[in-house]
Amino acid sequence: MAVNWTERIPAFGRSPSRFLSGTTAETFLAELLRELRDDRASYNVKVLLLSPLCEHPHLLCPSDSVGEETVLELMSVFAQSPPKCVHFRCHLLLAITSVLVCTNCVNQRSCACQDFLDLLLQLVQDTTDLHADGAVRSVRATACDCLRELEACCPGLLSQRLELLSGLRQRETSRLHQVYTELHTLVLRNAVYQLTQEPGAGAKQLKAVLDGNASIACEADQHSGQLKDQDSGALWSLVLGPMGSVPTLHTGPDCKELRSVLSSLLEESYLLTPLCQSALLHRLIEVVAMVPGIPPVVFRAQLLRLLGTTEVCLLHTTLLMKSAFTDCLFSAEDEAFMLKRLVVLSQHPLLTTPEKLFYMDCILHFPENRPISCGDGDEGPPVLLTPRLAAALVPTVFNDSASMLARLNLLSLVYLENGEEEEGRGLAYLYEHLVSLIRIVENGGSRDVVTTFFRAAFLFLFYFCHVQRYSDRLTELLCDLYLHHAHLAPHLINLADQTQDRLPESTWTLGLLKALQRGITEGPLAKLTLHDLSWHLKMLGRVAEEGDIPQQTTLRFLSSIVTPSSSSLCVNGNWRLGNSVLAVCRRLLVHPSLDSLLIPLADVLQHLACRYGDTDIQDHARLYYTLLTTLSREKLAGMLAQGAALEGREVKKRTLSGIVAESEGLVSVLTVHHTDKRIFNLVETHRTQDTDVGGGDDGPDQPETALEAYRAQFDRRDFVSEIVLNYQLVHTEDSDARFDQLFSVRLHFSLTDDHYEELSDLTAPCLFRARPSPVVQLRLKPRQPYPTALHVSAVFTTQDGLSWHTVLPDVHITFQQTFTSLPAPTTWGRNAKLKVFDGLWDEISTDCEEKDGAESATSLFCCRLQTDALSELVQKHFLPYLVSHPSDKDELKVLIFLPPRSHTLLKIRPEEDAVHFNIATDNWQLLPHISSFLLMVTGQEVTDS
Repeated sequence: MAVNWTERIPAFGRSPSRFLSGTTAETFLAELLRELRDDRASYNVKVLLLSPLCEHPHLLCPSDSVGEETVLELMSVFAQSPPKCVHFRCHLLLAITSVLVCTNCVNQRSCACQDFLDLLLQLVQDTTDLHADGAVRSVRATACDCLRELEACCPGLLSQRLELLSGLRQRETSRLHQVYTELHTLVLRNAVYQLTQEPGAGAKQLKAVLDGNASIACEADQHSGQLKDQDSGALWSLVLGPMGSVPTLHTGPDCKELRSVLSSLLEESYLLTPLCQSALLHRLIEVVAMVPGIPPVVFRAQLLRLLGTTEVCLLHTTLLMKSAFTDCLFSAEDEAFMLKRLVVLSQHPLLTTPEKLFYMDCILHFPENRPISCGDGDEGPPVLLTPRLAAALVPTVFNDSASMLARLNLLSLVYLENGEEEEGRGLAYLYEHLVSLIRIVENGGSRDVVTTFFRAAFLFLFYFCHVQRYSDRLTELLCDLYLHHAHLAPHLINLADQTQDRLPESTWTLGLLKALQRGITEGPLAKLTLHDLSWHLKMLGRVAEEGDIPQQTTLRFLSSIVTPSSSSLCVNGNWRLGNSVLAVCRRLLVHPSLDSLLIPLADVLQHLACRYGDTDIQDHARLYYTLLTTLSREKLAGMLAQGAALEGREVKKRTLSGIVAESEGLVSVLTVHHTDKRIFNLVETHRTQDTDVGGGDDGPDQPETALEAYRAQFDRRDFVSEIVLNYQLVHTEDSDARFDQLFSVRLHFSLTDDHYEELSDLTAPCLFRARPSPVVQLRLKPRQPYPTALHVSAVFTTQDGLSWHTVLPDVHITFQQTFTSLPAPTTWGRNAKLKVFDGLWDEISTDCEEKDGAESATSLFCCRLQTDALSELVQKHFLPYLVSHPSDKDELKVLIFLPPRSHTLLKIRPEEDAVHFNIATDNWQLLPHISSFLLMVTGQEVTDS
């Protein structure tokens, strides 16, 4: 039976290990080679057969001997293939090269490798295709690529062929000139490097290599073993590291042969593409760096073109050249010109943001003629970048986030370097820029703006935290910002943490935390909301981590919020809020000033243990109270330290009493653990909607009256416009047995946009793997009926009494899930809803005709559907929203209500050529979503039919 290679080869590519588990590599390789020699197989199939050898040669040729035999077989196939099969011959050359490189045959200079080298050199010298098309010349191009790959893997392999390669490059006039140039340059660079590794090598040996002297070729072969075992990656760029590490070849000033070769390459470089020019210049820079007898001025003629280039790769190579040769090649005027050019390019309006960021990074790592730094790679502005020149890069609020931060970082370094902290105008401008950003954040800036501001604030503090007047003002602004926008607490905590870590000697973080503590605790309780209180407790918990900050005011604040006579915030016994209070108390239990906090802290814990409305919080508070009143300060600190200690850390139990040693397991009860994997998922259950069967009152007589009566219900207080979705809690398949029985499951939903109102937490009493899964109702109140995603997390308790936190997969709300039936009065029947449809349709049509900027819009969607497919489509997707009678085949009217106040109307009419969906909506922004929905459902129905 014929082998189906079009299925076997893709199967091997998808999973080689799985494929070879059903056979052996030796057998599969033999089959491939046998098929490649078969004259009956088409060359398209043969090209497919070569892909395993190109992509996974190490699997099919596990040893050098197998690799050598495979190469000889493939070369035999190449010799028998007709010249017109260009595509196959190219792939064959690539496959042979892959096998040679991956089996180490190249480094061993095996017979197969030498034969293949002779074949490649014969191909690159064959100029009989000068007048052929590009497809024929591609064999020579592929041969050059193979030679370059072999030379890169075994540096010095072609050193004895330099004269030949130079002649081929000079004679080539076709587009292949670039390929020959790349090969010649790489071989030249490797040959010079090889000579630097030979003791006593000098001008004589260099001249012989360039002239192709046979005796030197033999000598190079003898010394090639020095490079055989080296990592060729170390040769990829010799001049990117410190220049003192570049090997040198001492030739004296007499290097006219090498100078002639370099001049010829440089004169022809303008014919190459920018990327190839960049690679050529990179290699020639390395050659000149290794041969001190060649002065860097050999590049001088190219500088005028390079200094004015707009190509990023060429500019990067120019900077590399400057780093290698500094003032030996670049004058002070050149240096100033390059720096000014980088400044201009960093703000050019026609360049993309990544390009501008690249140019700013070049400024921060600018190679100077007289470098002052030690070359350790740290960022630093060059000496010539004065505040006046850098003023062109001052950040503005109109910059994108990345550019703004990069500019701020650069300007900060410039002003710091020039000592403008005290009296310079530049620092004042940077501070005013921060003030502008904070005003945008105060007025409801986006998440990106908020993140950008806090990053900018950190950069400013990192460089200028010692400037007292600005750091103090920034503290005041941040406190004021937080008191009006408490949800920014995570950003402020992160800012405090990062500043404290990077500036351990600065007291700015303590000052900020003290000011935040004062602002929180001195604020009026009457204006405090539950949402803000949760953030305040997180902030006070961070403040309690600082042993140098007194905590009496924090305790007074906790006492006031848990006492019903002072505040009603904790009356309902919210578990999340109680856990936040306990988190602050836990940090106070290990505070250095615990002796002065003992009585008020005990009062707070006792009140929580006795009167808080959640049993779990009461139990934890009672435990904390017991520990506080029973253990000494040393033992209490040791007890609580176990929970924060790293896993495996030994605790000296001898310093603790017997009761503590026996209660080490209690530390697990004091914390909420995090699961390593998902425990359960939310799976949407089928949502049923009532369909109108035609009963009920006909309602008002006219469409206008019906529409007015319909809209009147929106003004009633009891009218609720929301979407109710049912979800089932389902265990995952690979869940741990510890989580087979879950209790008090609390689901928390976080919005990813502002299209919906905040969601309340949902609670399921239990979730057992062996019992039917509970169902929870998610009530969404849209601001705009758009698709969205909800982040979901859950807190639950296991049978052993431990509390756990887990993250669930995001819940995606599709556009179709926002559809609801018309919220008409319950007494209305189909006729009344049909009148509402007609009234809305006429109103939307009139608005579109008379008002150019109307919110309403009409559109038309067409598709090909059979009659049966259209009926199935309506039954499956539109039946709950159908206001006309289903038997009306000429025109079906669909009215979809999208909370809170939007409507979408459809008139579905079969025509001769297609089905027309006439669309009308009172919210034009819904049109893209409507079109996507119709494309989905109609395409699905067409596929099904």
